[in-house]
Amino acid sequence: MGDLMQRVWDRALERRVPLAVQFDLTYRCNERCVHCYLDHDDHGEVTTAEVKDILDQLSAAGTLFLTLSGGELLLRKDFFELLTYARARRFDVKLKTNAILMGEREALRIRDLGVRQVQVSIYSHRAEVHDAITKVPGSLARSVAAIRFLAGHGLHVVIANVLMKPNASDYPGVRALAASLGVECSIDPTITPKMDGDTSIVSLRMDAPQLLQVFTDPSVAGEGFCATPAAIDTETLDSLPCSAGHTACYISPYGDIYPCVQFPLPSGNLRRQRFEEIWYDSPQLQEVRTIRMRDLPTCSSCSLVMNCTRCPGLAYMEGNMRGPSSADCDKSMLRASAAQEPGAAHHHAAVPSQGVPS
Repeated sequence: MGDLMQRVWDRALERRVPLAVQFDLTYRCNERCVHCYLDHDDHGEVTTAEVKDILDQLSAAGTLFLTLSGGELLLRKDFFELLTYARARRFDVKLKTNAILMGEREALRIRDLGVRQVQVSIYSHRAEVHDAITKVPGSLARSVAAIRFLAGHGLHVVIANVLMKPNASDYPGVRALAASLGVECSIDPTITPKMDGDTSIVSLRMDAPQLLQVFTDPSVAGEGFCATPAAIDTETLDSLPCSAGHTACYISPYGDIYPCVQFPLPSGNLRRQRFEEIWYDSPQLQEVRTIRMRDLPTCSSCSLVMNCTRCPGLAYMEGNMRGPSSADCDKSMLRASAAQEPGAAHHHAAVPSQGVPS
């Protein structure tokens, strides 16, 4: 992050400006991904007029970065009307899509509207693996074709590769595919419980040997996976866990506000309250803002706290937003192991998932 943008984020934090918002316009989707945390039925999505009003409220509150996502955005018949409206309000827009409904005409419209980035989910370079995850035959071919259209028209495309047991060994192939298409690729080994609390899909998380393979892969060193444990300092203990509820939040297709899409703490609804009323006065968001690392009974004394990627949302879904997240504990231990000798790495990889570093 450049100095200018760092100053913008620092000022937003100081003034509690909701600088970045993810707005899911629908949970409906034309894929049925095995790891998806959403309910794809429509329980009364915000209307076109409601979305426009919400965008006006976000603009007035100071939001600059707007991520529009789903579900699948292109299932909304008013998608381009809403995208046009968002760009007219001068939001810096990022789209998340599976892109299987996107052709050259859609790519051109997105380019002409000045969208900054389009993120497309690709799970494997092998159709049999990707299509098995999405449960849509031919979905890989269609998504890749769309990426070619988007990148070919000058759009900034990022392939999002979520890692799980079925595709754990395929990330090198996905990265090679991205390179051949001239686009970026990000990988993420995070599988979250469903938003309704169902934890069945957590079984898809990669096991320790699979994670360790990723964390020790020199080709992904820049992803920030591997780090040697550092001494605990006061600055870290006083730091914020993340931007959720501080400079960022999430809005569901039903107008619900949460600190983050991975932090489903109900904090208000835009069909009953104005955005600024919820953002500044919600008791739930106010509680989230009080949390510092030193306040976390278990994590504050952990030797790995300096390099932990603890997500308060995942901790919340495990029952306590001030407690540890077992998934992040596992990853932190493996990252530390990966930075040591191979023998030590394999020893730590055997720690069971319930373990909490101390």
